[in-house]
Amino acid sequence: MSEEKMYAVKNDEGKYWDFEDQDGFWELNTVTLATVAGEQGAKCVAHDHGGHVVTFVEEPEKVVLTKKQAEIVEDAYVKAFPATFIYGSNEKDEELLMNAYVNGYTVAKEKKYNVKVPNTKDVWYYKSIDGNLRTICPEDKKLRGTFTEAEIEHYGLQDCEKVWCDSDD
Repeated sequence: MSEEKMYAVKNDEGKYWDFEDQDGFWELNTVTLATVAGEQGAKCVAHDHGGHVVTFVEEPEKVVLTKKQAEIVEDAYVKAFPATFIYGSNEKDEELLMNAYVNGYTVAKEKKYNVKVPNTKDVWYYKSIDGNLRTICPEDKKLRGTFTEAEIEHYGLQDCEKVWCDSDD
């Protein structure tokens, strides 16, 4: 994470100092240069012309986690000592999980695949309502079943041809 910051000077009326023209406080959308890189320069303007220094810090990027990793971070939020909980849960991902805890995270969307029945022209697998594996020969590609990597392994379909699809079904 970068420690670079930008500074602005804002007065009590909600107007910002224009560092380009150095001619007073204006509405933000009319200011030519509202920020400056040096904190000392902003403090001098605030001292000489009024107002207060506003610091802008770049927001860190959220970490992308798997569902399992997200569960660990969620569980850490309710613990008295979250860092101890995270460090004790998954040594391989400790730094990633701590960054997620501090900076926020998103859960990666699992890739899904259509899985083709071997040695057939256009027959595909799908899961029935009761969770059993079935086959279908659909004209409409939307009728093909979608499987995550874990489901492909569960059903023993690792050696089958699979086609990535972006379906949420």
